[in-house]
Amino acid sequence: MLNIFARASVSRVTDPIGAWLLARGLTPNAVTVVGTAGAVASALWFIPRGQLFLGCALVTFFVLLDLIDGAMARAQGPTKFGAVLDATCDRIADGALFAALTWYAFDTGNRWTAAAGFICLVASQVISYVKARAEASGLSADGGLAERAERFIVALVGAGVQGLGVPHLMAISLWLLAVMTVATVLQRILAVAKSAREAA
Repeated sequence: MLNIFARASVSRVTDPIGAWLLARGLTPNAVTVVGTAGAVASALWFIPRGQLFLGCALVTFFVLLDLIDGAMARAQGPTKFGAVLDATCDRIADGALFAALTWYAFDTGNRWTAAAGFICLVASQVISYVKARAEASGLSADGGLAERAERFIVALVGAGVQGLGVPHLMAISLWLLAVMTVATVLQRILAVAKSAREAA
């Protein structure tokens, strides 16, 4: 959803930054790897230790690099390897965030919240897999209620604000997101079915 409404506005900010970084010798793939490594390290180090706000703030910073590497790829010209690397790193960062939130919830005795985190962890990977597998078959599976941007916003805001002292917000956000991600899986499967009927 945000991909549709915010892409043009975001590009006006990220495209000049991407061009500036390219002019200084950086590559999109390098920015992708740095952003992913930073997001994974921040999520798995700070969030399970209970430093929710700091962990979420750092993950947000590194995830935003994903916007920059996209701008750099558009300016330089995308490559097939770069696209695969970017998609792979996205899945790693997604998994690390939801694993860290699930770990923290389980470690603090909030097993129902941990269950929601586990649902988000699995469903977020399935959302991306359905699209990738559909496109490999020449079908379409775009869109959905909770694409990557929505998932990160809901999870990071919920956990980060709880880190500032608002109780139960992480549980609320993860259960909301669990419903949204499962709904998105169903939406994408229905989109694939429709695309298959149209292609027949």
